[in-house]
Amino acid sequence: MVEAQPHIAIFLRTLSAGGAERVMLNVAFGIAQRGIMVDLVLAKAEGAYLSQVPADVRIVDLHSSKLDQHRLFKLPTSFQSTTSLPKLIRYLQTEKPTALLSGNHYPNEIAILAKYLARSQTRIVVSEHTTLSVEARRVEQVSSRLIPLTARLFYPGADGIVAVSQGVAKDLAHVAGLYLKKIKVIYNPVITPELRQKIEEPVEHPWFTSGEPPVIVGAGRFVEQKDFPTLLRGFAKVRQVQPVRLMMLGNGREQKRLEALAKELRIEADVAWVGFVKNPYAYMKRAAVFVLSSAWEGLPTVLIEALAVGIPVVSTNCPSGPNEILDNGKYGWLVPVGDSEAIADAILKVLSGNFKSVEPAWLQQFSLEAAIQNYLDTLLSLSKV
Repeated sequence: MVEAQPHIAIFLRTLSAGGAERVMLNVAFGIAQRGIMVDLVLAKAEGAYLSQVPADVRIVDLHSSKLDQHRLFKLPTSFQSTTSLPKLIRYLQTEKPTALLSGNHYPNEIAILAKYLARSQTRIVVSEHTTLSVEARRVEQVSSRLIPLTARLFYPGADGIVAVSQGVAKDLAHVAGLYLKKIKVIYNPVITPELRQKIEEPVEHPWFTSGEPPVIVGAGRFVEQKDFPTLLRGFAKVRQVQPVRLMMLGNGREQKRLEALAKELRIEADVAWVGFVKNPYAYMKRAAVFVLSSAWEGLPTVLIEALAVGIPVVSTNCPSGPNEILDNGKYGWLVPVGDSEAIADAILKVLSGNFKSVEPAWLQQFSLEAAIQNYLDTLLSLSKV
């Protein structure tokens, strides 16, 4: 009897320009490369990464309303998803994928609930990309305070649970009341053949011409989690010591506040707000140092990308991920969260030539090949593929 080919679904809210979305897109690409049918099931097919979906990955748009896309105040989104939940139930009943992998907290809850309401045999594997205990305290939406409760309610119903770092796994086990051994840590598939190609693409920007001051790069969504005010304050201190410039890659709701702070610090002439770019690696390649100033993370993709590019890095030792990525400071400078003075000191050390090179073998654990094999073998029970 011929065994049926597996069919994998990946469920996300959108393909917005976030680290988790980029990671899941890489997962879809890597699985499809193995000749496996992959559906990218989106609550709403929109976002900056939508144009980057590979041709051999099918997009399934659930056409969810705005109610599904935002956290409101009284109930967790898993209960508020009045359109994506029934549509995902129908998808599971009709398409019957072998396994569904979801990404981020609220889609995880929806996926688990959909399986049981659909009475589906699909294996549901949920992946957690952030430190939930910190997010529950720090994110402004009131519904975020319910994250520990909903994690305890829903996550035991998953067939498999992935955490993107050891720190996320330990935090999730505590928050959701799970045995740590039930959570599989899989580092994100960040280093891809595409990344290696894009590093060498040209960048047209006057700051990268010969004889210009060194450029510091910061990248990510302009939200509280990334704590870019601390980066701006640290940059202002460096600028008092030597000529230097700061290039910000990304966008978000706090951009106007950040621009106002740059003006207040009198550094606006040396800060470039580049916006979202499809190829941040080429910018990093031409910069002098990359800085991650986050207050919390899961496994910051952009920090791994910077190491792969070969740029020296400075990062907050936030929960969680940077200490794992940098091997407790062996491969980059780790500084306390919210400490602009420490960030400035570390940047100045790098600019003076004191930086740490990375062994290629260390980066292999963050490769597409390693992650996809882990997803297929360990989590989706497809070791024969």
